[in-house]
Amino acid sequence: MTKILVVDDHDLVRMGIVRMLSDVDGYEVVGDAKSGEEAITCARTLAPDVVLMDVKMPGIGGLEATRKMLLANPGVKIIAVTACDDSLYPSRLLQAGAMGYVTKGTGFADITTAIDTVVRGNQYMSNGIAQQLALQNITGKQSATPFELLSQRELETAMLIAGGRKAQEIANTFSVSPKTVNSYRYRIFEKLGINSDVELALLAVKHNYLDPEAVV
Repeated sequence: MTKILVVDDHDLVRMGIVRMLSDVDGYEVVGDAKSGEEAITCARTLAPDVVLMDVKMPGIGGLEATRKMLLANPGVKIIAVTACDDSLYPSRLLQAGAMGYVTKGTGFADITTAIDTVVRGNQYMSNGIAQQLALQNITGKQSATPFELLSQRELETAMLIAGGRKAQEIANTFSVSPKTVNSYRYRIFEKLGINSDVELALLAVKHNYLDPEAVV
């Protein structure tokens, strides 16, 4: 029996996936969570085999939640299920240790195939994502987004800033000082050619890395 944790901040999406997976023989949905922070707690107490992780969520988001979850339990298999369909997030999630990446526009069969594949210890990518990553490796070109210029920690910090998190909150999330967070902010602004948190939020929304309703 494969134990699954479903993580998504949208109730209809999360509960829809939970309901469909609950009807599949050999699967047991042990819980669901609506934020990265809640997902980390659930993973620790419920010990799932597989986590279906939304990427864009208020709070620390799926990328940082993946990193922290795998630090606590290296054996858990994490599959990103998200609307982001360019090569930036798949690349970063793979670097963080995720085993799969499925877009929300895919069919339910793609999700079950992804689960079965990662349980066997193999990586799984939706066709469109796999093609983009393959093309990127062949040509050496990154996806057309300025966020490719950021390091993984800078990207995680940028998404938190864009979502309205304060320096102290971000510092607590990453266990660093507010001064370090402000250093990240300076480098982010310099690399992206912007001058304010508002510009950062608008840029994140423009490139589909942040839901408009997440901007506060």
